[in-house]
Amino acid sequence: VEVKMKVLSQTILFCCLLAAFLPCVTSATLSNSSDEDKKNILQVEKKDLCEHNKSSEDSVEKRDSPISENRHKNKGNYQAAGPSFSILYQRERTKDKDSGHLRGLSVCLKWVRQFCFMDPNAQTKTRRKMNPLSKQQTMPALGKEMPRQFQKLSFSEVDEQVKRLAEKVYATAIKEENTKDVMSMYTVPEDCPIGLHQANLRELQKELAEEHSEESIKRKKSFKLMRTQSVSLQIPGASEWAMSVIRPLLSPDTPDAPVLTNVPEFQRVTVSGDYCAGVTVEDYEQAAKSLLKALLIREKYARLAYHRFPRTTARFLRSADNDTWSEAEEVLPDNTPCPTEGEDPYSMEDLPQNLDYILKMKDGIIYVYDDAEALSKEKPHSLPYPDMETFTIEMTHVLAMIADGPTKTYCHRRLNFLMSKFYLHEMLNELAELKELKGVPHRDFYNVRKVDTHIHAAACMNQKHLLEFIQDTCKTEADRAVMEKGGKKITLKQVFQDLHMDPYDLTVDSLDVHAGRQTFHRFDKFNSKYNPVGASELREIYLKTDNCINGEYFGRIIKEVAHNLEESKYQYAEPRLSIYGRSASEWENLAKWFIQQKMYSPNLRWMIQVPRIYDIFRSKKIIPNFAKMLENIFLPLFEATVNPQKHKEIHVFLKYVTGFDSVDDESKHSDHFFSHKSPKPEEWTMEENPPYSYYLFHMYSNIMVLNNLRKERGLCTFQFRPHCGEAGSITHLVSAFLTADNISHGLNLKKSPVLQYLYYLAQIPIAMSPLSNNSLFLEYSKNPLREFLHKGLCVSLSTDDPMQFHYTKEALMEEYAIAAQLWKLSTCDVCEIAKNSVLQSGLSHQ
Repeated sequence: VEVKMKVLSQTILFCCLLAAFLPCVTSATLSNSSDEDKKNILQVEKKDLCEHNKSSEDSVEKRDSPISENRHKNKGNYQAAGPSFSILYQRERTKDKDSGHLRGLSVCLKWVRQFCFMDPNAQTKTRRKMNPLSKQQTMPALGKEMPRQFQKLSFSEVDEQVKRLAEKVYATAIKEENTKDVMSMYTVPEDCPIGLHQANLRELQKELAEEHSEESIKRKKSFKLMRTQSVSLQIPGASEWAMSVIRPLLSPDTPDAPVLTNVPEFQRVTVSGDYCAGVTVEDYEQAAKSLLKALLIREKYARLAYHRFPRTTARFLRSADNDTWSEAEEVLPDNTPCPTEGEDPYSMEDLPQNLDYILKMKDGIIYVYDDAEALSKEKPHSLPYPDMETFTIEMTHVLAMIADGPTKTYCHRRLNFLMSKFYLHEMLNELAELKELKGVPHRDFYNVRKVDTHIHAAACMNQKHLLEFIQDTCKTEADRAVMEKGGKKITLKQVFQDLHMDPYDLTVDSLDVHAGRQTFHRFDKFNSKYNPVGASELREIYLKTDNCINGEYFGRIIKEVAHNLEESKYQYAEPRLSIYGRSASEWENLAKWFIQQKMYSPNLRWMIQVPRIYDIFRSKKIIPNFAKMLENIFLPLFEATVNPQKHKEIHVFLKYVTGFDSVDDESKHSDHFFSHKSPKPEEWTMEENPPYSYYLFHMYSNIMVLNNLRKERGLCTFQFRPHCGEAGSITHLVSAFLTADNISHGLNLKKSPVLQYLYYLAQIPIAMSPLSNNSLFLEYSKNPLREFLHKGLCVSLSTDDPMQFHYTKEALMEEYAIAAQLWKLSTCDVCEIAKNSVLQSGLSHQ
């Protein structure tokens, strides 16, 4: 005891002398130093002072004295404003010498009192806590260099926990499919996914416990916590004070912020402080790593297929790896511009030369070989070729994220924050926004460009238009042979006689092509609506390209729709035509129809939809396996790309094709889980339909190889834009996150905060059709389009099937009008939706 008391008295004396003497030495040193030396000394002193205060607060200064409590509170207030104000706080504190000495002395006394009466082991632990964070303890960089070729992975490298989480998500999706309640679809609890009140309390206690832990402090040191800024409310008289405070902290080398012109003077709200506020550091770290990895995977697949990836996200991904993004890295699809005035859109002159490459399908993917020797040596042309095992591994990582609690919690909080931020902007700037709109000359909602990015060609007309066209052809061409049965040609008049109906007595009700309440959750009944009067004969005559009259009626009615668009001047559409994959001649027939019927229009670009109906073709013995279906779909495209002079019609038609779609009823469930053990397409000979993810991977793979080959030849590329998220499993949206340039519908994003936040960060376009969903899967009032728009997702409005869901000739305007009225969207809102439709379309800039 005597020894300890002696050590204590000596330590106290030393601390008192040090506390009294150190400011004098510092002042003398500063007075005799140059300006540069003063600056360096102050920086070192502030750094030591920060480290000392932080360690002393953790070990002693929690609730011992009112002085320390006030100091901690003040420091917290300054730190909430960001790192600059924290440094300012330290600087102001050193100016107040008397109070600074007293506070420093009280800290020393407390620390010495506690330390001297500790046992040796506790003293050792305390000394270790005082050590600063070493370089080896800092977090490694999370970013990686983007590969130029498709990098392959092995499933043996996947963590077991990731596998279990992915299996859990898949099992949950299957359970939901088997036990789903139709009346409660898309109804998500308000507290999802945070959990119950007790779970909230446990998380809060965990956060408070970690706030003062040494490990948490080390992590906060290593993290470069980002600050986010949104629109800011200017406090009167505060701007001069803020600039006077911040300006001394800026280096002379700091570049001035760029002066923006033509920017509305809106009120702005600044959000400062730690980006992970309200989330524990461990949870924030886990969520950040997961989101970053998912975005890197998405960027990899987008770049390889020449799909779009947002600049802002790419820039931050590079900064995570201490790299910089340049505009030269941006990858965009190549779209064919409109023919100039007087140019023939069907011209077959000046075609590229044939290359005579050898094409071979392997594992469901078309491989390109330079010659027979390269084929014999299995050395394909230098293009990226996807690997199914690698894809399933990366899909497993994203599936595991969905079941990860911290990631769900973080994404849910961020989505709520985005929604609240929009409400703040709306509340502060609604009138200013309206004023800006009125000040724009010669531009309003009616004359901004709008693109119908999701519309099926077989239903691109409204029911009244179809009825009038049928009656008109029956009146003028009743004796024309339009069908062939049993080797005998049948006229249009005979067709109606066989159906026991008079075309002049038809009404839109008897035509029976409009969807109603009877089609809700009945996709089979909806498909039957494509048959006018319930007769497949009329569908074959009027809505098919390959029939006895070479699709003439179908071409004429589409050209009438195109003429209406051209008259409106500001509306465009991307109708979808079907390629089924049952025959290799489908592409040639479709291209001939396009050229013979003169289907080009400056307001139309075309999409190719591939129905997922392999099971039907296999049950009828039309194709032997799934690989044959893929070969019939994609091999003609590779042949037309390699040897365009041998396939002139297909080459010309492909100029006006912007992408591919995968369509069918998503609610049809498959018991097969797509994994690296799934059969290859050549081995898929059973009559069961492959799962949705299996279809998407093989379509994406062939489109990716095709795009790289066409890019090499200077030809236009294609986007992959599947129907996704309208119904079915949440795993559909995971597959599309990796493979799709944009998707149609996306309703199921409401079920998963993680996927919804990823779609926001990656700005994946979503073409939504509320009127279509209202008749098939989801009531209009429950549609998440308005919510997605306010959160910042890239959404647009589309019609889907005007014949089934709309009444007027301007179906797209009808869609906008109903959405604006029911959701009280402003003019700025609908113009933003129209802008999104242009950005996500396949139309060229010209």
